[in-house]
Amino acid sequence: MLLQGTAALSDAADSHRALPAFSAYNLEMVQAIVAASERTGLPVIINAGASAFRHGGRTELARLTLDAAVSSDTPVGVHLDHSRSLEEIFACLELGYTSVMFDGSDLAFADNVRTTRHVVNRAHQMNAWVEAELVGVTGDEDVSTNAVSNAMTDPALAEEFVAATGVDALSVAIGNVHGFSSTPAVIDLDRLDAIGRRVNVPLVLHGASGLPDEVVLACLDRRVAKVNVNTELRRAYLEAVEEDLSRALETSDLVAVLGAAREAVNEVATRILLMLARAE
Repeated sequence: MLLQGTAALSDAADSHRALPAFSAYNLEMVQAIVAASERTGLPVIINAGASAFRHGGRTELARLTLDAAVSSDTPVGVHLDHSRSLEEIFACLELGYTSVMFDGSDLAFADNVRTTRHVVNRAHQMNAWVEAELVGVTGDEDVSTNAVSNAMTDPALAEEFVAATGVDALSVAIGNVHGFSSTPAVIDLDRLDAIGRRVNVPLVLHGASGLPDEVVLACLDRRVAKVNVNTELRRAYLEAVEEDLSRALETSDLVAVLGAAREAVNEVATRILLMLARAE
C-alpha cells in the first residue's frame, strides 16, 4: 500500500522512532526494500531519484517503484531525494510520488524560501509532502567517500525557514556526511536538540551510513523521524555481486548474482528497519 501523508513521520517523531528512506537504483533493490518492509511489518520510504534516473530512466524507475509500493502488504512511500530541478520534481509528483525533497541549499536564503514555498504549494495540491534544507550535507550521496563536514544548520534560521515555507520535514546538517569516511563524523547533538526545540516539523538525517547505532538512536530522541540510507545498501549489493561473480561466470548464471545482491540488500534493510523502530 502507498504510504501517503505525514502522519507516519509525525508519529515516529513523537515516539522517538524513524522511518528509513532507502535509495534504490534498480529492480532488485526495490524488491529487497519492499521485502524488508513486509518481513518486519514496518513502513518504509524508497528514494528513487536523479542518479538512478540516469541509469534506468525516470519514468521506468518511477513506475517500477510505485507499482511495488502499491502492491506491498505494508506502507511504502516513494520519495524524490535531493532534487534541484523543478521540472523533475513536478514530473515525479505527476507520476504519483508521495513526497519530494527540494534541495535549495546552494541558493540565497530568500531564493530558497521562495522556491521551496512554490514546491510546497504544488505538492500539497497533489497530496504529497515536502522535505527541504538550508545547509547541504557534504559529499555526493551516490559515490561519496571520506567527505568532511563543514557548514551546520542554524537553529534560529531553521525556525524562520520552516515558518516561511510551510515544509513538512527539514533536513539538518549537524556534522553528518554522505557516504563512509575513514574519519568518523562527529554529530552535534546539542545543535540537533536546539533545532528540534525550535522547529515544529519532523527532522531528517542524511548521511547515516557508517554512524554507530547509538548515535543514530540519540538523534531519534531529538525529533529525527526520517533517516536516509544509501551507501550501506550499495556496498551490500556490490559485495554480494563480487562474492558470487566468479562462480556465476562458470555457468553464465546472471540470475544467481542478482538474487544474491537482492538478498544482501534485504538483510541490511531489515536490520536498519528494526533498529530505527527500536525493535531489535
